[in-house]
Amino acid sequence: IGSVRPYVNFNAKHDAEVLHKAMKGIGTDEDTILMLLTARSNDQRQQIKAAYKKAYGKDLVSALKSELGGLFESLIVALMTPPVSYDASKLHKALKGAGTDDEVLIEILASRTGEQIKDIIKVYKKEFGGKLEKDICGDTSGHYQKLLVILLQGNREEGVDEEKTEKDAKDLYAAGEGKFGTDEEKFITILGNRSAEHLRKVFDAYKKLSGSDIEDSIEGETTGNLENLLVAVVKCARSVPQFFAEGLYKSMRRAGTDDDTLMRIMVSRSEVDMLDIRASFKKMYGVSLYSTIQEDTTGDYQKALLYLCGGND
Repeated sequence: IGSVRPYVNFNAKHDAEVLHKAMKGIGTDEDTILMLLTARSNDQRQQIKAAYKKAYGKDLVSALKSELGGLFESLIVALMTPPVSYDASKLHKALKGAGTDDEVLIEILASRTGEQIKDIIKVYKKEFGGKLEKDICGDTSGHYQKLLVILLQGNREEGVDEEKTEKDAKDLYAAGEGKFGTDEEKFITILGNRSAEHLRKVFDAYKKLSGSDIEDSIEGETTGNLENLLVAVVKCARSVPQFFAEGLYKSMRRAGTDDDTLMRIMVSRSEVDMLDIRASFKKMYGVSLYSTIQEDTTGDYQKALLYLCGGND
């Protein structure tokens, strides 16, 4: 369940007026802007955008950009972007230019549903004129690339195949810990194609068989981006909210805050599973996500993130 839900007595025209007033004249009323936009669903924000253009003849996002700055501006612009476009733009940014932001590729492709991935591919082509798969293949290689391409198909199997769970567990064991050298193909095929519920059963069987968690085996057998992607896929099969709780914790609990990651997760999960992420966060780390954001951020940016968080556990 998300922390941001559609606003009940919604009136796009009225909201557009409120935002217009908040930006008119000298000084900007940031509080009004952040309180209003964090209390509307993304779909409602798109309607406000349309009402604003109709009433004032200009683009709301451009108007907001000219009034705001820094991290707060980036966060508000992210909130105003439709979710699929947001994912597509993050992937595009991760791929273009020198170097690849593998963390972003891994996070998005490991955690999104098959349907979401198919939509992202369409929007990516429409907005950036390129094929996502081709761009990813141009920037990656080896088994890492193969697994990314499998995930891009967005065609995981459905349900649990009881007869296959034992076999998959044995195959994974034989492909990794059970042999000298690693048969990466097996890991990629099984982890890339089976359903999450099937994989959870495979992981239980694997634990019985080898005495260790599959994550530990992957970390012992592989390295680099392939290792990171495989571990992310395993974690998302176990629990997507837990995967994001960990991502949020890592983005804050170190020297300097990784605001890109913090913002990306808070925005993209606010309407999906933020309440579950909060519960996982508290359970895993013994502190609330709310208080952690409070300690790690400041100003209007902090206030908006806390509204997206939705409450203190």
